Amino acid sequence: MSERQRQLLAVLALVVVIFAAYSNSLTGGFVFDDQSSVVENSSIRRLWPPGPLLLPPPEAGICGRPFANLTVALNYAVHGLDVCGYHAVNLAIHVLAALALFGVLRRTLALPALAGRFGAAARPLAFAAAALWALHPAATGAVTYISQRVESLMALCYLVTLYCFIRHATGGARRWAVLAVAACLLGMASKEVMITAPVIILLYDRTFLAGSFRAALRQRWPLHLAFAACWLFLAWLMLEAQLAHRGIGYSLGVSAFDYALTESRAVWTYLRLAVWPHPLVFDYGWAFVSGPAEAAPYLAAVGMLVLLTAVALWRRPAVGFLGAWFFIILSPSSSIAPIIQQPVAENRLYLSLAAVPVLAVLGLYALNRRTLVWWTIVALVFGGLTWRRNLDYRTPLALWADTVAKQPDNARAHNNLGSAQLAAGRNAEAMDHFATAARLQPAYAEPRQNLGVALLRLGRAAEAVDRFEEALRLRPDSADTLCNLGEALLAAGRPDDALARFSQAVQVQPAHAPAHNNLSVVLLATGQVEAAIAEAEAAIRLQPGFADAHYNLGNAIVQAGRPTEAFSHYETALRLQPGFAKAHNNLGVALLQTGRLAEAAEQFAATLRLQPDHAGARRNLEYTRQLLKN
Repeated sequence: MSERQRQLLAVLALVVVIFAAYSNSLTGGFVFDDQSSVVENSSIRRLWPPGPLLLPPPEAGICGRPFANLTVALNYAVHGLDVCGYHAVNLAIHVLAALALFGVLRRTLALPALAGRFGAAARPLAFAAAALWALHPAATGAVTYISQRVESLMALCYLVTLYCFIRHATGGARRWAVLAVAACLLGMASKEVMITAPVIILLYDRTFLAGSFRAALRQRWPLHLAFAACWLFLAWLMLEAQLAHRGIGYSLGVSAFDYALTESRAVWTYLRLAVWPHPLVFDYGWAFVSGPAEAAPYLAAVGMLVLLTAVALWRRPAVGFLGAWFFIILSPSSSIAPIIQQPVAENRLYLSLAAVPVLAVLGLYALNRRTLVWWTIVALVFGGLTWRRNLDYRTPLALWADTVAKQPDNARAHNNLGSAQLAAGRNAEAMDHFATAARLQPAYAEPRQNLGVALLRLGRAAEAVDRFEEALRLRPDSADTLCNLGEALLAAGRPDDALARFSQAVQVQPAHAPAHNNLSVVLLATGQVEAAIAEAEAAIRLQPGFADAHYNLGNAIVQAGRPTEAFSHYETALRLQPGFAKAHNNLGVALLQTGRLAEAAEQFAATLRLQPDHAGARRNLEYTRQLLKN
């Protein structure tokens, strides 16, 4: 078998083992930030004109990351909100990143600086390290979690940039340099961590190719300058993104000192998980350390490792490069761009993690050349753990239950578990978790809002109004809270107050589809038919898959005296939500008004199959049958 055939076999093997480990991830639901990045992201609804797509609104969790947003928009264009397609693309990105890492490692180990020790086994060593990285269960946070495509896509661009640089620097054509800069730009448009790529590439050049920074710049200064120029593009994106909307920046109430203390523990957590991936926690919450005394052991440990990395860069450059890879790639979220809402997040380990299996595989191989079989066993174990971890993502309920079990003091986890239970109809359990979240974090508005939602579902509208008003005092500019308060006021028989709150929600967040939809309901109830039609249409433009908005638009069009035009909206609502009993009934009414009696009777019968106690549908069916007899 030729060397090329062995390489193709290694590539195929990587694809197969990664797919096997992640095969159960394809059906997991949308969770947490997926709601803002995908489900409620109005910028992905159309591919043209490209303006909104490339500059998504600040409330979208993916703002300032146009390349990542484009891939999500392509997903939506192909299959709407079918979650399987988003998971499939995430998995494809992960596979491509693993193949890029394999290519980088194989070519690096064959360079003169390392060939004497590792060149003969470059392919199997690169395969072992790439497989360990790709199958490591800590990677699930960037692969199985859909909205963290920004992390894996950035990592893919990062590795492709480095691979193309190596091809160019080792005698490849100029096109490899062009491809490297293009990949670097795409990475900048995926996630801000790409800011470190020009530094890492210069360090790679010094360590494995040129021998010194001076020689690297002398030989390839135009290319390194081109990489550095990509920072200008990233700076523009960050200015346009309004990063405070994503909880990024020191202006959000946490000092640089406190954040640095917390990040010492975060980096230690990432190191621990890289070596021993248990327990994996989806959300650590607002896990800030209480002061220098608590942070001292983490500061000492991480500081020592950073010092050792600096020494290794001087004495053992290849080992030092791996340490620098780990710490430099983590540095933006650990110091430069503080993420206040989530100071610790396992998805940030994704690309940095590659340094650990590479160091382990090469280090043990240098001691004993028969270690590759053991790495095969470790990779299989990792694959099994990854498969098991993906089960936690199968539903939001399972994911948040796992998170609460591992982080019982996490208020956000309790709140989100309560939301998942509320969606499952488990109101009492949900209310307990909302109360726990409010107790753990008194200034946290969302559990109070969600408690109001639970009370409203139980028919306790007056109590719900009180909870929503409490939440609004904590967060006056929340369109969600204003919208929920409007619904509670409407249920409490206060339509004028409800109208004011829905209008306020639209002013606060013009792209809030539920607010437009609810405003349509109130306007229709008060006889403002054309205004109601306009608001329902606005809701549908913002969220085409919004069944309630299609239903309400149908109602408004019927009331405007145009029942035939309403058919398509009721039918769309039923396609989007097949068990929508009221839509069947109102479609029947519209059909009845246009003389299509047999079809109307079918719709009333369908309503009663879904909701046997629907008195209006029963009366309508009896009346229609009487007309048919006559």
